[in-house]
Amino acid sequence: MSVESDYLERIVPAVRRRLADRRSRVPQAELEAMCGPRDRPSFAAAVGAPGMSLIAEVKRASPSRGPIRLDLDVSQVVRDYTKAGARAVSVLTEEDFFRGSLADLGAAAEHTSLPLLRKDFIVDPYQIHEARAYGASAILLIVALLDKRQLEELARLAGETGLDVLVEVHDPTEMARALAIATEGVVIGINNRDLRTFNVSLETTVHLASLVPDGHLVVSESGVRTRKDIEKLAALGIDGVLIGESLLGEADVEMAVRELMGPALAEVTGSGESGGRGVDG
Repeated sequence: MSVESDYLERIVPAVRRRLADRRSRVPQAELEAMCGPRDRPSFAAAVGAPGMSLIAEVKRASPSRGPIRLDLDVSQVVRDYTKAGARAVSVLTEEDFFRGSLADLGAAAEHTSLPLLRKDFIVDPYQIHEARAYGASAILLIVALLDKRQLEELARLAGETGLDVLVEVHDPTEMARALAIATEGVVIGINNRDLRTFNVSLETTVHLASLVPDGHLVVSESGVRTRKDIEKLAALGIDGVLIGESLLGEADVEMAVRELMGPALAEVTGSGESGGRGVDG
């Protein structure tokens, strides 16, 4: 996927403007001083736990769908996710197109002990320090957005600051770049949404997962909506699924998680044993 895609061309300039504003108000040294002990649980370990791991998302809106749940109460949603058995929480912090914020990440950190993924368009080391300061356990790095040097340097900095990395890919070329990252705590995220057309197909995960050697953790993102979808991915050895829209569209979020990830999944993954390819699963 080219960085010149319409999707990224619309969003990244806004991300950079917001970043410049935050940096002008809070110098990086001050931000680093805000970081407490590295006491958040490991995102990679949660993904690699036995069976299929759910990364449940806090997401108010998206460019493709528009408003999803603008009045979302982060504290209540993350409590519901935690009670229902999610293993990690993803928090959208991009402000203009997804209506998220770092305040949402901070609120999630206050109300759940689960590992937190900061999901945003990370283009600068400053954003990694922000993620640490607001309670993240991991950050998202989008391969389509970064050149080889940027990807390697940001992944390395994340590791040095105690953060795991979900490295998002969309095609075989990006997969090769993601697999070349030597930093510990890297999880491969396969995004089923085409950044050019916004079309979503689980066949993207089916195809790209076959390129991943054993010993790597793999998460499928976007378009996972039904138990049947999850069972299909589990049979492929996928370690985790990242789901937001289909859960947040339900009035009872906790029940939606339980119905989606319930006991029938154990019949696919095995009782207490993962069929995944990950190092811990």
